[in-house]
Amino acid sequence: MTQPAAPSSAPPPAQPQQTTPSMELREIVFGAARAGAVRAAARLGVADALGEEPATAEELAAAVGAQAGPLRRLLRALTTYGIFAETGDGRYVHTEMSRLLRDDAAASLRHIALWCTEPWTWEVWPNLDQAVRTGQEVFTGLHGKGFFEWLHADAPESAEVFDKAMTRSSMQSARDIAEHLDLTGVTSVADIGGGQGHVLAALLEKHPGLTGTLLDLPQVVEGADPRLRRGGALADRARLLPGDCRRKIPVDADLYIIKNILEWDDDSTRRTLDNVVAAGRSGARVLVIENLVDDSESMRFTTAMDLLLLLNVGGHKHTADGLAARMTDAGLTVGDIRPVNPYLHGFHATVP
Repeated sequence: MTQPAAPSSAPPPAQPQQTTPSMELREIVFGAARAGAVRAAARLGVADALGEEPATAEELAAAVGAQAGPLRRLLRALTTYGIFAETGDGRYVHTEMSRLLRDDAAASLRHIALWCTEPWTWEVWPNLDQAVRTGQEVFTGLHGKGFFEWLHADAPESAEVFDKAMTRSSMQSARDIAEHLDLTGVTSVADIGGGQGHVLAALLEKHPGLTGTLLDLPQVVEGADPRLRRGGALADRARLLPGDCRRKIPVDADLYIIKNILEWDDDSTRRTLDNVVAAGRSGARVLVIENLVDDSESMRFTTAMDLLLLLNVGGHKHTADGLAARMTDAGLTVGDIRPVNPYLHGFHATVP
């Protein structure tokens, strides 16, 4: 029962019945059950175990090492949200959403689902009122050290989930960014705080005449995309530069890309933008790519991320006006603001 995913032949999920405000609020406050059910399915590997033929709860339980009765209850809960569907004879089949929990799905969200429901998340959410009162993160008070220090020192399994989730997310968005960008007149690009360099690799693959630099912390650059490292297909056009963009950006480029790193705190945002302006020659292009908490098709998702950033690092997502103002304050000339995909917006600017 582990065949690769194929187009779904599952019946569409039943249309939800009209609910009252009271019932809607009850469902919202039980949201932890919904997230927990998705996490359980992802950890058990239920979506990977279910192939193209309908399967019973007993068959799936045997495949994932679970008890049939509790698994049937888990599946019953998930089907109410369109994650899996039940046939008339009590078997289960895939839906579009359940396929996203498969590891082999092109747009898999399995590791994102695990990351957003890691044990530490259940510890910080009940303290949201405290974070709202103080405007400060609560993670340090709970664990005695900052989030990223704790993650890499005390929670290696969670750190691995984080790395896999960010890798998968970056690989998926890199393709969208490569399609989004018009690189007319650009011969060099710098991916600032670019993680493993998936965006840079996608751009170098699409534009054979392009050269690029990946700037990130030393331990991050060491794990760069294999295509960019020595011996990789793109290595002769790529430079891997260890550094901290909040301190200095020693790169001269036609285009600077800053993706999803202006969210940790206002001081980091200011210093990073100031350093880009200091590094870039007049007329150099700057592309800032961020999730927004307004003007977005994914408001529920991005506002949830915004609150989680408040809780764990004291950061925040931006509004379009707020981010444009920060870029302007740093000295950039902001031009177009365009969606890259339903989750990301690109802010196109130049160094004066």
